[in-house]
Amino acid sequence: MDVILLEKVQNLGNLGDKVKVRSGYGRNFLIPNGKAVFATETNIKKFEERRAELEQQAAQNLGSAQDRARAFENLSITIARKAGDEGKLFGSIGTVDIAEAVTNAGVKLEKHEVRLPAGAIRQIGDYDIALHLHTDIDVSIKLSVIAE
Repeated sequence: MDVILLEKVQNLGNLGDKVKVRSGYGRNFLIPNGKAVFATETNIKKFEERRAELEQQAAQNLGSAQDRARAFENLSITIARKAGDEGKLFGSIGTVDIAEAVTNAGVKLEKHEVRLPAGAIRQIGDYDIALHLHTDIDVSIKLSVIAE
């Protein structure tokens, strides 16, 4: 299935690229989320008419993400949880907990922007948490997990 991207999609292409994707990915994700349209003659013409508007919108989104990234510079948060004698937590700390702690610190963060590739945190210690704010912008914050 050929689609035209209406915004930059990570690992796929930039705004305006005509790419070939699997039909399920196109029908179930890209098109319903407004990230792409079918690559038909009429859609190509409509896209070319809207190209300047879409590029301006993409630039605004990138600018706002860069402003948000500056707010995360030198940010460090602390989360206190019950833990055993060996430093193992009773439970775990996930993306929701981190997003909530950062938002309480004064910077708005959504749980889908937090990246925990190794899974939830289950030990006391200091961690670098990756945040994915935009397809081009990744930042990290310091997280300290302490025992209550």
